[in-house]
Amino acid sequence: MSEEDKKRSLVFAVNGERFELPSVNPSITLLEFLRTQTRFKSVKLSCGEGGCGACVVLLSKYDPVQDKVEDYNVSSCLTLLCSINGCSITTSEGLGNSKSGFHPIHQRFTGFHASQCGFCTPGMCVSLFSTLVNAEKTNRSDPPTGFSKMTVSEAEKAIAGNLCRCTGYRPIADACKSFAADVDIEDLGFNSFWSKEDNKEIKLNRLPLYNPSDEICTFPEFLKKENNSAMSLDSERYNWYFPGNIEELQNLLNVHDSKWTEKKLVVGNTGTGYYKEIESYDRYIDLKYIPELSMIRMHETGIEIGAAVTISKAIEALKEENRSDFLTRDENVFRKISNHMEKIASGFIRNTASVGGNLVMAQRKHFPSDLATLLLAVDSTVEIMSGPRREKITLEEFLERPPLEINSVLLSINIPNWSSNRKPSQQDNTMLLFESYRAAPRPLGNALPYLNAAFLAEVTPSNTSGRIMVKHCRLVFGAYGTRHAIRATRVEQFLSGKTLNNEVLYIAVKLVRDSVVPEDGTVSPAYRSSLAVGYLFEFFSPFIDTRDKAIDGFLDESKRTSLASPFKSAENQDQFHLNNIPALLSSAKQDIEFSRENYPVGEPISKSGASLQASGEAIYVDDIPSPTNCLHGAFIYSTKPLARVKSISLEPKQQLDGIVGVISSRDIPEAGENLGSKSIFGGELLFANDLTDGAGQRIALVVADSQKHADIAAKLAVVDYGLEDQEPPILSVEEAVRRSSFYEVPPFLYPKQVGDVSKGMAEADHKIISAKFKLDSQYYFYMETQTALAVPDEDNCMVVYSSCQCPEFAHSVIAKCLGIPEHNVRVITKRVGGGFGGKALKAIPVATACALAAHKLNRPVRMYLDRKTDMIMAGGRHPMRITYNVGFKSDGKITALELEILVDAGMSVDVSAILPKNILATLKKYDFGALSFDIKVCKTNNPSRSAMRAPGEVQGSYIAEAVIEHIASFLSLEVDSVRSRNLHTYNSLSLFYEQSAGEVLEYTLPSIWDNLAISSSFNQRTQTVKEFNRSNRWRKRGISRVPIVYQVTMRPTPGKVIILRDGSVAVEVGGMELGQGLWTKVKQMAAFALASIHCEGTENLLDKVRVIQGDTLSVIQGGFTAGSTTSEASCAAVKLCCDILVERLTPLKERLEQQMGPIKWEMLVFQGHTQAVNMAASTLYVPDLPAMQYINYGAAVSEAKVNLLTGETTILQVDMIYDCGQSLNPAVDLGQIEGAFVQGIGFFMLEEYLLNSDGLVISEGTWTYKIPSLDTIPKQFNVKIMNSGHHKNRVLSSKASGEPPLLLAVSVHSAARDAIKEARAQLLSWSGSVDKSSSIFNLDVPATMPVVKELCGLDNVECYLEWSLGKK
Repeated sequence: MSEEDKKRSLVFAVNGERFELPSVNPSITLLEFLRTQTRFKSVKLSCGEGGCGACVVLLSKYDPVQDKVEDYNVSSCLTLLCSINGCSITTSEGLGNSKSGFHPIHQRFTGFHASQCGFCTPGMCVSLFSTLVNAEKTNRSDPPTGFSKMTVSEAEKAIAGNLCRCTGYRPIADACKSFAADVDIEDLGFNSFWSKEDNKEIKLNRLPLYNPSDEICTFPEFLKKENNSAMSLDSERYNWYFPGNIEELQNLLNVHDSKWTEKKLVVGNTGTGYYKEIESYDRYIDLKYIPELSMIRMHETGIEIGAAVTISKAIEALKEENRSDFLTRDENVFRKISNHMEKIASGFIRNTASVGGNLVMAQRKHFPSDLATLLLAVDSTVEIMSGPRREKITLEEFLERPPLEINSVLLSINIPNWSSNRKPSQQDNTMLLFESYRAAPRPLGNALPYLNAAFLAEVTPSNTSGRIMVKHCRLVFGAYGTRHAIRATRVEQFLSGKTLNNEVLYIAVKLVRDSVVPEDGTVSPAYRSSLAVGYLFEFFSPFIDTRDKAIDGFLDESKRTSLASPFKSAENQDQFHLNNIPALLSSAKQDIEFSRENYPVGEPISKSGASLQASGEAIYVDDIPSPTNCLHGAFIYSTKPLARVKSISLEPKQQLDGIVGVISSRDIPEAGENLGSKSIFGGELLFANDLTDGAGQRIALVVADSQKHADIAAKLAVVDYGLEDQEPPILSVEEAVRRSSFYEVPPFLYPKQVGDVSKGMAEADHKIISAKFKLDSQYYFYMETQTALAVPDEDNCMVVYSSCQCPEFAHSVIAKCLGIPEHNVRVITKRVGGGFGGKALKAIPVATACALAAHKLNRPVRMYLDRKTDMIMAGGRHPMRITYNVGFKSDGKITALELEILVDAGMSVDVSAILPKNILATLKKYDFGALSFDIKVCKTNNPSRSAMRAPGEVQGSYIAEAVIEHIASFLSLEVDSVRSRNLHTYNSLSLFYEQSAGEVLEYTLPSIWDNLAISSSFNQRTQTVKEFNRSNRWRKRGISRVPIVYQVTMRPTPGKVIILRDGSVAVEVGGMELGQGLWTKVKQMAAFALASIHCEGTENLLDKVRVIQGDTLSVIQGGFTAGSTTSEASCAAVKLCCDILVERLTPLKERLEQQMGPIKWEMLVFQGHTQAVNMAASTLYVPDLPAMQYINYGAAVSEAKVNLLTGETTILQVDMIYDCGQSLNPAVDLGQIEGAFVQGIGFFMLEEYLLNSDGLVISEGTWTYKIPSLDTIPKQFNVKIMNSGHHKNRVLSSKASGEPPLLLAVSVHSAARDAIKEARAQLLSWSGSVDKSSSIFNLDVPATMPVVKELCGLDNVECYLEWSLGKK
């Protein structure tokens, strides 16, 4: 290659290393390149949509003219590689690592216990680093030593777009805030740097030092010297074009060449996160370097923004403070637009997404855009180019035109200055109002809105009435299920010239309801229309009667005062000039009791491997380098239930590169079985035979030379179904009952009835008969999707690397499928990037399919499921339908409960037969007097459900709470009093939990219940909530206290310990590291147990212990890592091994001490090896009967606030006490407690795992499935870990923490219900009714915004206005 050609090559840097690519496919993403062609694996693929942050990197660009480097974080899964020519990329490995030293970010993430499974952690670290780097570029004053110029608010927002399924976010937020200049260090949570009693100075000194001047160089000098302009790239070689001006762009667009059949205009490529593109393009035209498209011009008539300007740059421009005087009157409008724009997607998307791209998607593809709504409200105009013709039109006209053709380009957007044409005099009292709104599952963005709105109005005092008159208004609504944002022109025309009063507003909201009508097929259409009404009401109602004593809830007192005389100081109305942006989270308390009796067991040490996880050096299955000749697989799945598969064809063939073959049930060896997974209850097919059992079932596996090619081929596969002569599928539990379609539950697993229900019903003063409700499913959303790598070995053997919670089961299934002995199979699991039950049986078909393909093709085969396929196949939590009868006394004491529960298990049994036992184990948490039940596990053609964190237990606990809530509403009693009245005594506990009640001292729930009331100020806050509700009309609060009683079972678990010649120790256990800290507890136990030999140096054994990966030919009988008890069972197994080793070494130690005096650990071990002492021990821990089952106790108080206009629920505070026994590691257990609780918030409040009419999952990615994020967790989260220590049958008196706290999240649901009850009572009062039935209602799970709003009244604004008009 000539020097000239080299100059025109694709050149960039990654972590300071130079990369030059002579050729590359222009469709390759930065993520794909980093993961397949570099050693940098910290950048993870999780969603592939830009919706989770796992793939975030720092992108740095150098401007040689200004000699400045611009740094910003981007989503590498959407960033095309050719677009980074001349740029520098920094990943988490580039910040620091185990060899050169960890960065303070890595150290603080580790010390604040902010990493569990660790899959999301590198992306979190880079997001924080980006914020730190940019904070240092501000002109703020220098921070104290060890801190940055970043603020607490910026620290929280730094990771607001990053998702985590493990931690519950609180420790991550603390790690980030620890760098902020304005942080109060006393507000930071539990960590390994200091103790609670340390003073502030000690705390500051113990934080790993952060020195901005030592920060890494994000843009290497060699790249500056090369100064490769992005536009110097050889366009013909890379099929990537950089037009430098409009004329060049026109020429490229007008080329008519057979080679140019498909071309794509590119700025940030973020649109592919929403509109998944599988087609390839012949030419890519990058618009970023056309000056006219990248400029921002401020002029007297407004602000002009080029179409290629990123949303982040537009936000900066609109917020810019030091503008010319002529824009000051409109700063309020511009600032409010920019504030709203900060809720679009997340920072790492806004940094590359363009303003023009967003609007073109809205115009061409009807994308639910916030920008279109905002800019339409302020009467923006756009300039478009079609061929040689350029024209300026209104945005409204642009949106209403037919979809823009590929040869047409949006050039710029002009946001007008509304004051420019009018010079206000002192007598001119006209005021310009602007507000924007969005209702979305996440307040900070990273979620599409149900509806957005923006209103601009000019108002003035009426000369006659003294009221406010609307001179002119623009009212825009969007994203509600319409093709594009629209103006409510009928409402505008009606309001113009009107003096505001309730009657006018009532007619206006009626007109809005008629105008905002979602199209057919839109989810929650009535809810979206009610949002439009609520927002219009919120905008105008403060101007109707500012003397109203009842605070409207959406007005704070300062704003109310200003509105009382709104025209005295119109220029001071901007509420957004405030520099102090409030933090998302307030301080939280972690009260942790721990004992040093068994040191280092019980110490809150940081999670093993957390620093490696933060730096990205921790290896997950997909990080293992591909062996030579490795192939990749992708599943083809059924989209129809009970359909005959006639044929599968890969179409259109001309687009499919690198396809090697298609594997199906026909390729299973003659001696093998069509088996995908197996439990004691039955098996699941690897591939459907001729007839599919349900939508989402695996039909075949496409094998190709890359994961990308395999995924594309699978998506383009055409399956020909035959539906003739088939019975209709069973898609509901009701239909399953009608057709007697059930799975068998073994009698030993079916729980026993308690007491005499007939007698209990006869004793009741009141009865509720045939009450019904339903519970829906939940998806695991582990950050690492299902993945495996199978490598053929000599002599017909197979080595499989699997991200699996039960490798032993995978081992057995693979052997059966291939028809080979089990000694020919080896399954290795190092760590799992989140499991929650979803990586148990559901991981096995992935490993088995890879093994089958590798066996047939005699080449390594790996697979990493894309998020959509994973969600469709995962199954998730079991949906249920519940019917109950309950008898109770007038004081709320329950005398009998009868239940009928229908469980939808789906198309295969999996582990569903355990559900009846698990449901009853937690449902019995109250003394129901007598309890009978009929639980049917239904076989349907829906997705096969599996165990998910607290499977059955979370539903059982909720059923108990639903019954209690219903009784309290029926009797008009405080629900807390009904709960308290039905708590178990020790005697009733022993009746309901015969096998596991334990000793009376172990029953700690009564003391937890009482202590929580005191520590949370429950009674005082209950009164405060009532006061708030009396004085707030459109916001209501609720508070709830809820207990849990959670029975767990210990299982046999293997362990193996070897002591090596240098004194280091390797430990292997049957339990897998999923992020729950199993390895950490096992390390502590090994160090503790070996220290009982009492040598010199044994007090520091912890650093000598390493826990190694699971290997099914090394440690057998590993079983499931599930049920919350695997950590303690693994610890018990390791202690047994260590006790054996100590017993072997003790005689040698005594002999050596007689000869040499005190002896060091290393010398003892060396002598042991020399003198043929067996230095390896393995055991199988089998719990004895008294230790087999035990009960966990805890309670939580949650306080929530509900917005009656939108249905949004804000969790204000959570206080929890949880009995951990004598915790093996309080830091690990705290992480489990908080993480489980937040996952429970997802189940109860947010996550909708929906199916279509064929039973196919349609919640298939981050756009449609919303797990909790930083902005949806409790504002204040206080946790006390109680160290009861009364459990001598436990492993060192410890108790489980992984699953039970999830059940306590029902307290949030109950608090929301409490607030809704107040809203319904208020609604009833407006109608003049005294009907008490409004307090009896079902609040669905999840209690999403539409669900909550419907119960608060979809027409509550109209009802209020009617009442108000009638009253007057």
